[in-house]
Amino acid sequence: MSAFITPVVLVVGIGLISGIILTLAAKFMAVPVDETASIIRDALPGANCGACGYAGCDDYAAALAGDPEGVSPTLCIPGGATVAQAIGDILGVDAEADAPIVAAVMCDGRSHLTRQDMDYQGYKTCASVKQFFGGPNSCKHACIGFGDCVDACQYDAIHICDGIALVDRDNCTGCTMCSKACPQNIIDMIPATNRVFVACSSKDPARQTRDVCEVGCIACRLCEKACKFDAIHVNDNVAKIDPEKCTNCGMCVKACPRDIITLIPKQKKAQTA
Repeated sequence: MSAFITPVVLVVGIGLISGIILTLAAKFMAVPVDETASIIRDALPGANCGACGYAGCDDYAAALAGDPEGVSPTLCIPGGATVAQAIGDILGVDAEADAPIVAAVMCDGRSHLTRQDMDYQGYKTCASVKQFFGGPNSCKHACIGFGDCVDACQYDAIHICDGIALVDRDNCTGCTMCSKACPQNIIDMIPATNRVFVACSSKDPARQTRDVCEVGCIACRLCEKACKFDAIHVNDNVAKIDPEKCTNCGMCVKACPRDIITLIPKQKKAQTA
């Protein structure tokens, strides 16, 4: 009988000693948890997008808890004013969030409006194909259309349609991840209130632009002449809008002979019964 009892006692004894050691280790080696940081972390959306300038939500929460006066509570772009106010309430500081922003793709070189110079068969990411003679498109400033921005977006706010990326403003949180992922650097972040932008990034001369794209900006400056608010100017062969001056009047849109200035329609307010 003792032959069976002895191993059982040894196993139980080893388990008991191990349990005591682990308990003591957990007590003496525990890392203190900042309760304020934990509360702030719960208020953040958890996107870990890095748009705030920190490594992720945990890092931003720790920074806020460690320096509530020095770190702004309004840096969470996806969270917007709601999250900023929640963090402000937790820390007891003012939290007036910046105006919301959305992504805008500065290219309208859809498949039927431009052409490709080669049939690329390699690894299909925008970043990889750009290393191969600047990409397959005749316009080397255009959207490559392989969807690096789509993969980067956590909010289903950007998709490839007819060869170019298009933004769904209803889903866009302004997190900037698509902009960072784009190797062409043609995704700009603009104020959500600004509904007009020039969907072209080509800095090539007009003749070259005409040769590769049916809608590329040719720097004719008719938009400049039409604008009554000094909000649009041609620099480096492409028109650019100053969102602070733009009133969304649409005059530049009507004046553009290339139909490259985009006007996002106003959203209709839902009627209440």
